[in-house]
Amino acid sequence: MIPPVLYPYQLRYLRDPAKFKAAMFARQTGKTFTTTLEIVNHVLEGMAAGKPARWTIMSISKARALDAMDNGVKLHLQAYKTAFKAVEVDLGGDDLAFEVRLPGGSRIRAIAANATTARGMTENLFLDEFAFHKDSRAIWTALLPVVSRPELMLRIASTPNGKNNKFYKIMADNDGLFSRHTTDIYQAVADGMPRDIEMLRKAMKDPAAWAQEFECRFVDGGAAWLSFDIIGACESASAGNPALYAGQPCAVGMDIARRGDLTVITVLENIFGLWIAREIIELQNVKFSDQMAELARVMRQYRVVCAAIDQTGMGEKFVEDAKDLFGKERVAGILFTGPAKLNMATALKEAMEDRKLLIPVSVELRGDLHSVKRVQGASGAPRLVADRSEVEGSHADRFWSLALAVLASAGEVVDFSLCASAGTTAGAALNDYESTDRGWGTVTRVANGY
Repeated sequence: MIPPVLYPYQLRYLRDPAKFKAAMFARQTGKTFTTTLEIVNHVLEGMAAGKPARWTIMSISKARALDAMDNGVKLHLQAYKTAFKAVEVDLGGDDLAFEVRLPGGSRIRAIAANATTARGMTENLFLDEFAFHKDSRAIWTALLPVVSRPELMLRIASTPNGKNNKFYKIMADNDGLFSRHTTDIYQAVADGMPRDIEMLRKAMKDPAAWAQEFECRFVDGGAAWLSFDIIGACESASAGNPALYAGQPCAVGMDIARRGDLTVITVLENIFGLWIAREIIELQNVKFSDQMAELARVMRQYRVVCAAIDQTGMGEKFVEDAKDLFGKERVAGILFTGPAKLNMATALKEAMEDRKLLIPVSVELRGDLHSVKRVQGASGAPRLVADRSEVEGSHADRFWSLALAVLASAGEVVDFSLCASAGTTAGAALNDYESTDRGWGTVTRVANGY
């Protein structure tokens, strides 16, 4: 019952009859497709022998569960010209089971994984993308008594996701319990899968992500200040678009550079307590006067309550000039001492862990945020370092700009539009800028080309 469309690495995995089997495949190499084929084969063979079989697929989300059914289970059943009934079963709350029912009592269903649901299982199990399951250890604890029954099988398939999950433990242990299969992108291509490895590597632009997603290496996220999980949970397609600015108070962070590294200006808008990155401006090898012009544009365009600017080294005079232009109350100069950097990074991490921050979906930003590591200093005190090799053309500049913006957001948010004198005060603070009666962020240029 094996259609002749599989590559050798898929056939090796498919033909392995082990009770406990784990597959670590590179991205988009067919791990779910192959495992759902094995499930369908097992069910149909059981039906032919008069032995009904039941399987549950536990996916990372409802959308992925539905995809496993539509582009896996149903596809294979249709290829075998097998009749089935597809239903959706309400499991309570927001939980749904996508199910196919076959003659004789056999059933295959797919659900979003959680430990509570797992405790009620009495059937064969497939943990799809297990490394990405929330609370994977709790799910494993709940499932182990189920699959310990001699007649039941367990299938686990995933791409690596760091070392802080149960999938890493399963793949790393040499316990004789699991039959383990690993297929990186190189093996998949060698076995005939048509992929341009160099094109994929260049498109990824992130060595750590490439190592994990395509080379099947467990990248140790323990040293990374922000894990890919934390970063990914804060990414949103609605962030990074200035056109969506809603006119609410903003916080700005500016990491300064002159040669080599980036100057990055990050604008966060406060929408009911959620800080959304409305704009991230990157400047490289740009004169300080032009950098000030860009900051002035930001201060005009947005209602900026506070701008936190890197005052270290070359930033000293820049911060002084910014305070003269925009007011000492609105500009804070931050010296990048060890303790200050740790405090800023901690505030950023907490904001992201608490899902109080939305950032654009960007390979460069993701890599920059992940590039900062926590290491132990010679004195035993922790310090933060950035790996220049992780993101081309940046030394965590986007990270520190975002951290500065989060620091700026920590102050009391004042709605200056409620103050009749806001425009006049702004004009006094900005000296050579016109005053207005429309509040912060609407001051227009007079003299300096800003």
